[in-house]
Amino acid sequence: MLANKRILLIIGGGIAAYKSLALIRLLKKSGAAVTPVLTRAGAEFVTPLSVSALAGEKVYSALFDLTDEAEMGHIQLSRVADLIVVAPATADLMAKMAGGRADDLASTLLLATDTAVLAAPAMNVRMWQHAATQRSLAQLREDGVRFVGPNDGDMACGEFGPGRMAEPEEIVAAIEAALAVGPLVGRHVLVTSGPTHEPIDPVRYIANRSSGAQGTAIAVALRDLGATVTFVTGPAAVPAPNGVAVVRVETAAQMLAAVEAALPADAAVMAAAVADWRVANASGQKMKKHGSGQVPSLEFAENPDILSSVSKGLMRPKLVVGFAAETERVAEYAAAKRLRKGCDWIVANDVSPQTGIMGGTENAVTLITEAGAEVWPRMGKDAVARALAARIAASLA
Repeated sequence: MLANKRILLIIGGGIAAYKSLALIRLLKKSGAAVTPVLTRAGAEFVTPLSVSALAGEKVYSALFDLTDEAEMGHIQLSRVADLIVVAPATADLMAKMAGGRADDLASTLLLATDTAVLAAPAMNVRMWQHAATQRSLAQLREDGVRFVGPNDGDMACGEFGPGRMAEPEEIVAAIEAALAVGPLVGRHVLVTSGPTHEPIDPVRYIANRSSGAQGTAIAVALRDLGATVTFVTGPAAVPAPNGVAVVRVETAAQMLAAVEAALPADAAVMAAAVADWRVANASGQKMKKHGSGQVPSLEFAENPDILSSVSKGLMRPKLVVGFAAETERVAEYAAAKRLRKGCDWIVANDVSPQTGIMGGTENAVTLITEAGAEVWPRMGKDAVARALAARIAASLA
């Protein structure tokens, strides 16, 4: 897929810059040509010689280099690429991109191009969570910049949390997705997946048996058709896919906030199995047995209705697809749910224990639309995802 593709790689100034060397190696192995741009801060972490040796091309770094301007001006440098990749994308680089600044070669290249941009953020967890960085992220997403990562993990500074740059293999997958030619190129699709965990106390929670496999497969199928996918996932049993923007949450309230932050979108596929209720009187400390036989009393409150909020909200996508997991009267209940929630389609399935669908590898769904119920044969969840993605692409077209 990457053969003969030209990637302009901008290496920002973070400890994760060392991963850019492995990224260059993988891209070259895939047949891509890599033109490296090393920021002044990036050169504090990796040397121009090592970058150039792996890329097999000259490293560009200075904005006012008269020789480079004569051979290939900074305007042309950014426009001959098939894709611009920023890895690592530091908080400073993201702020420059969002604010339209152009005070060095990297930021000038990013401002002077209409080529698609993929960014792999990397920074301290507190920097990533800071309101200023989140504003930059929101603005860049609105501007059409794609993102891969960041991942959760240990930081070089000793802290733990979101902020680790995506692994080189993940970035390559995201590059392939960004360069994919398909009917959903230029479309943004929001996908929710997995269960939610509603805490009872710090060590116990209420959940369901959803593995997240179907939602993950749908995100992959949409990505493979060229869509930019924002993947909001609860604590799923399967790993999140590469090549999509992953947002991890635990509770229904967190999922609603993440979904609202991801809008606008051309379509939303709400495949997550969101808990209907949460514990209103969740304990701040672990509940203890005292040998008296007394059972704690749990009070329940209704969780936010994410599907209804998206379907009836001011930023409603053109196409909203809900899911209905039922154990009886599947088509009837799903049709009523479609009308009640205000979504366009409902993907309904029978999750009775004997079906083996909840947590399994296969699915048997009924697609409920305004035209009626369409029964699909039982097949693998990947096949269901590809069929649904094809229908979404046809609808958006």
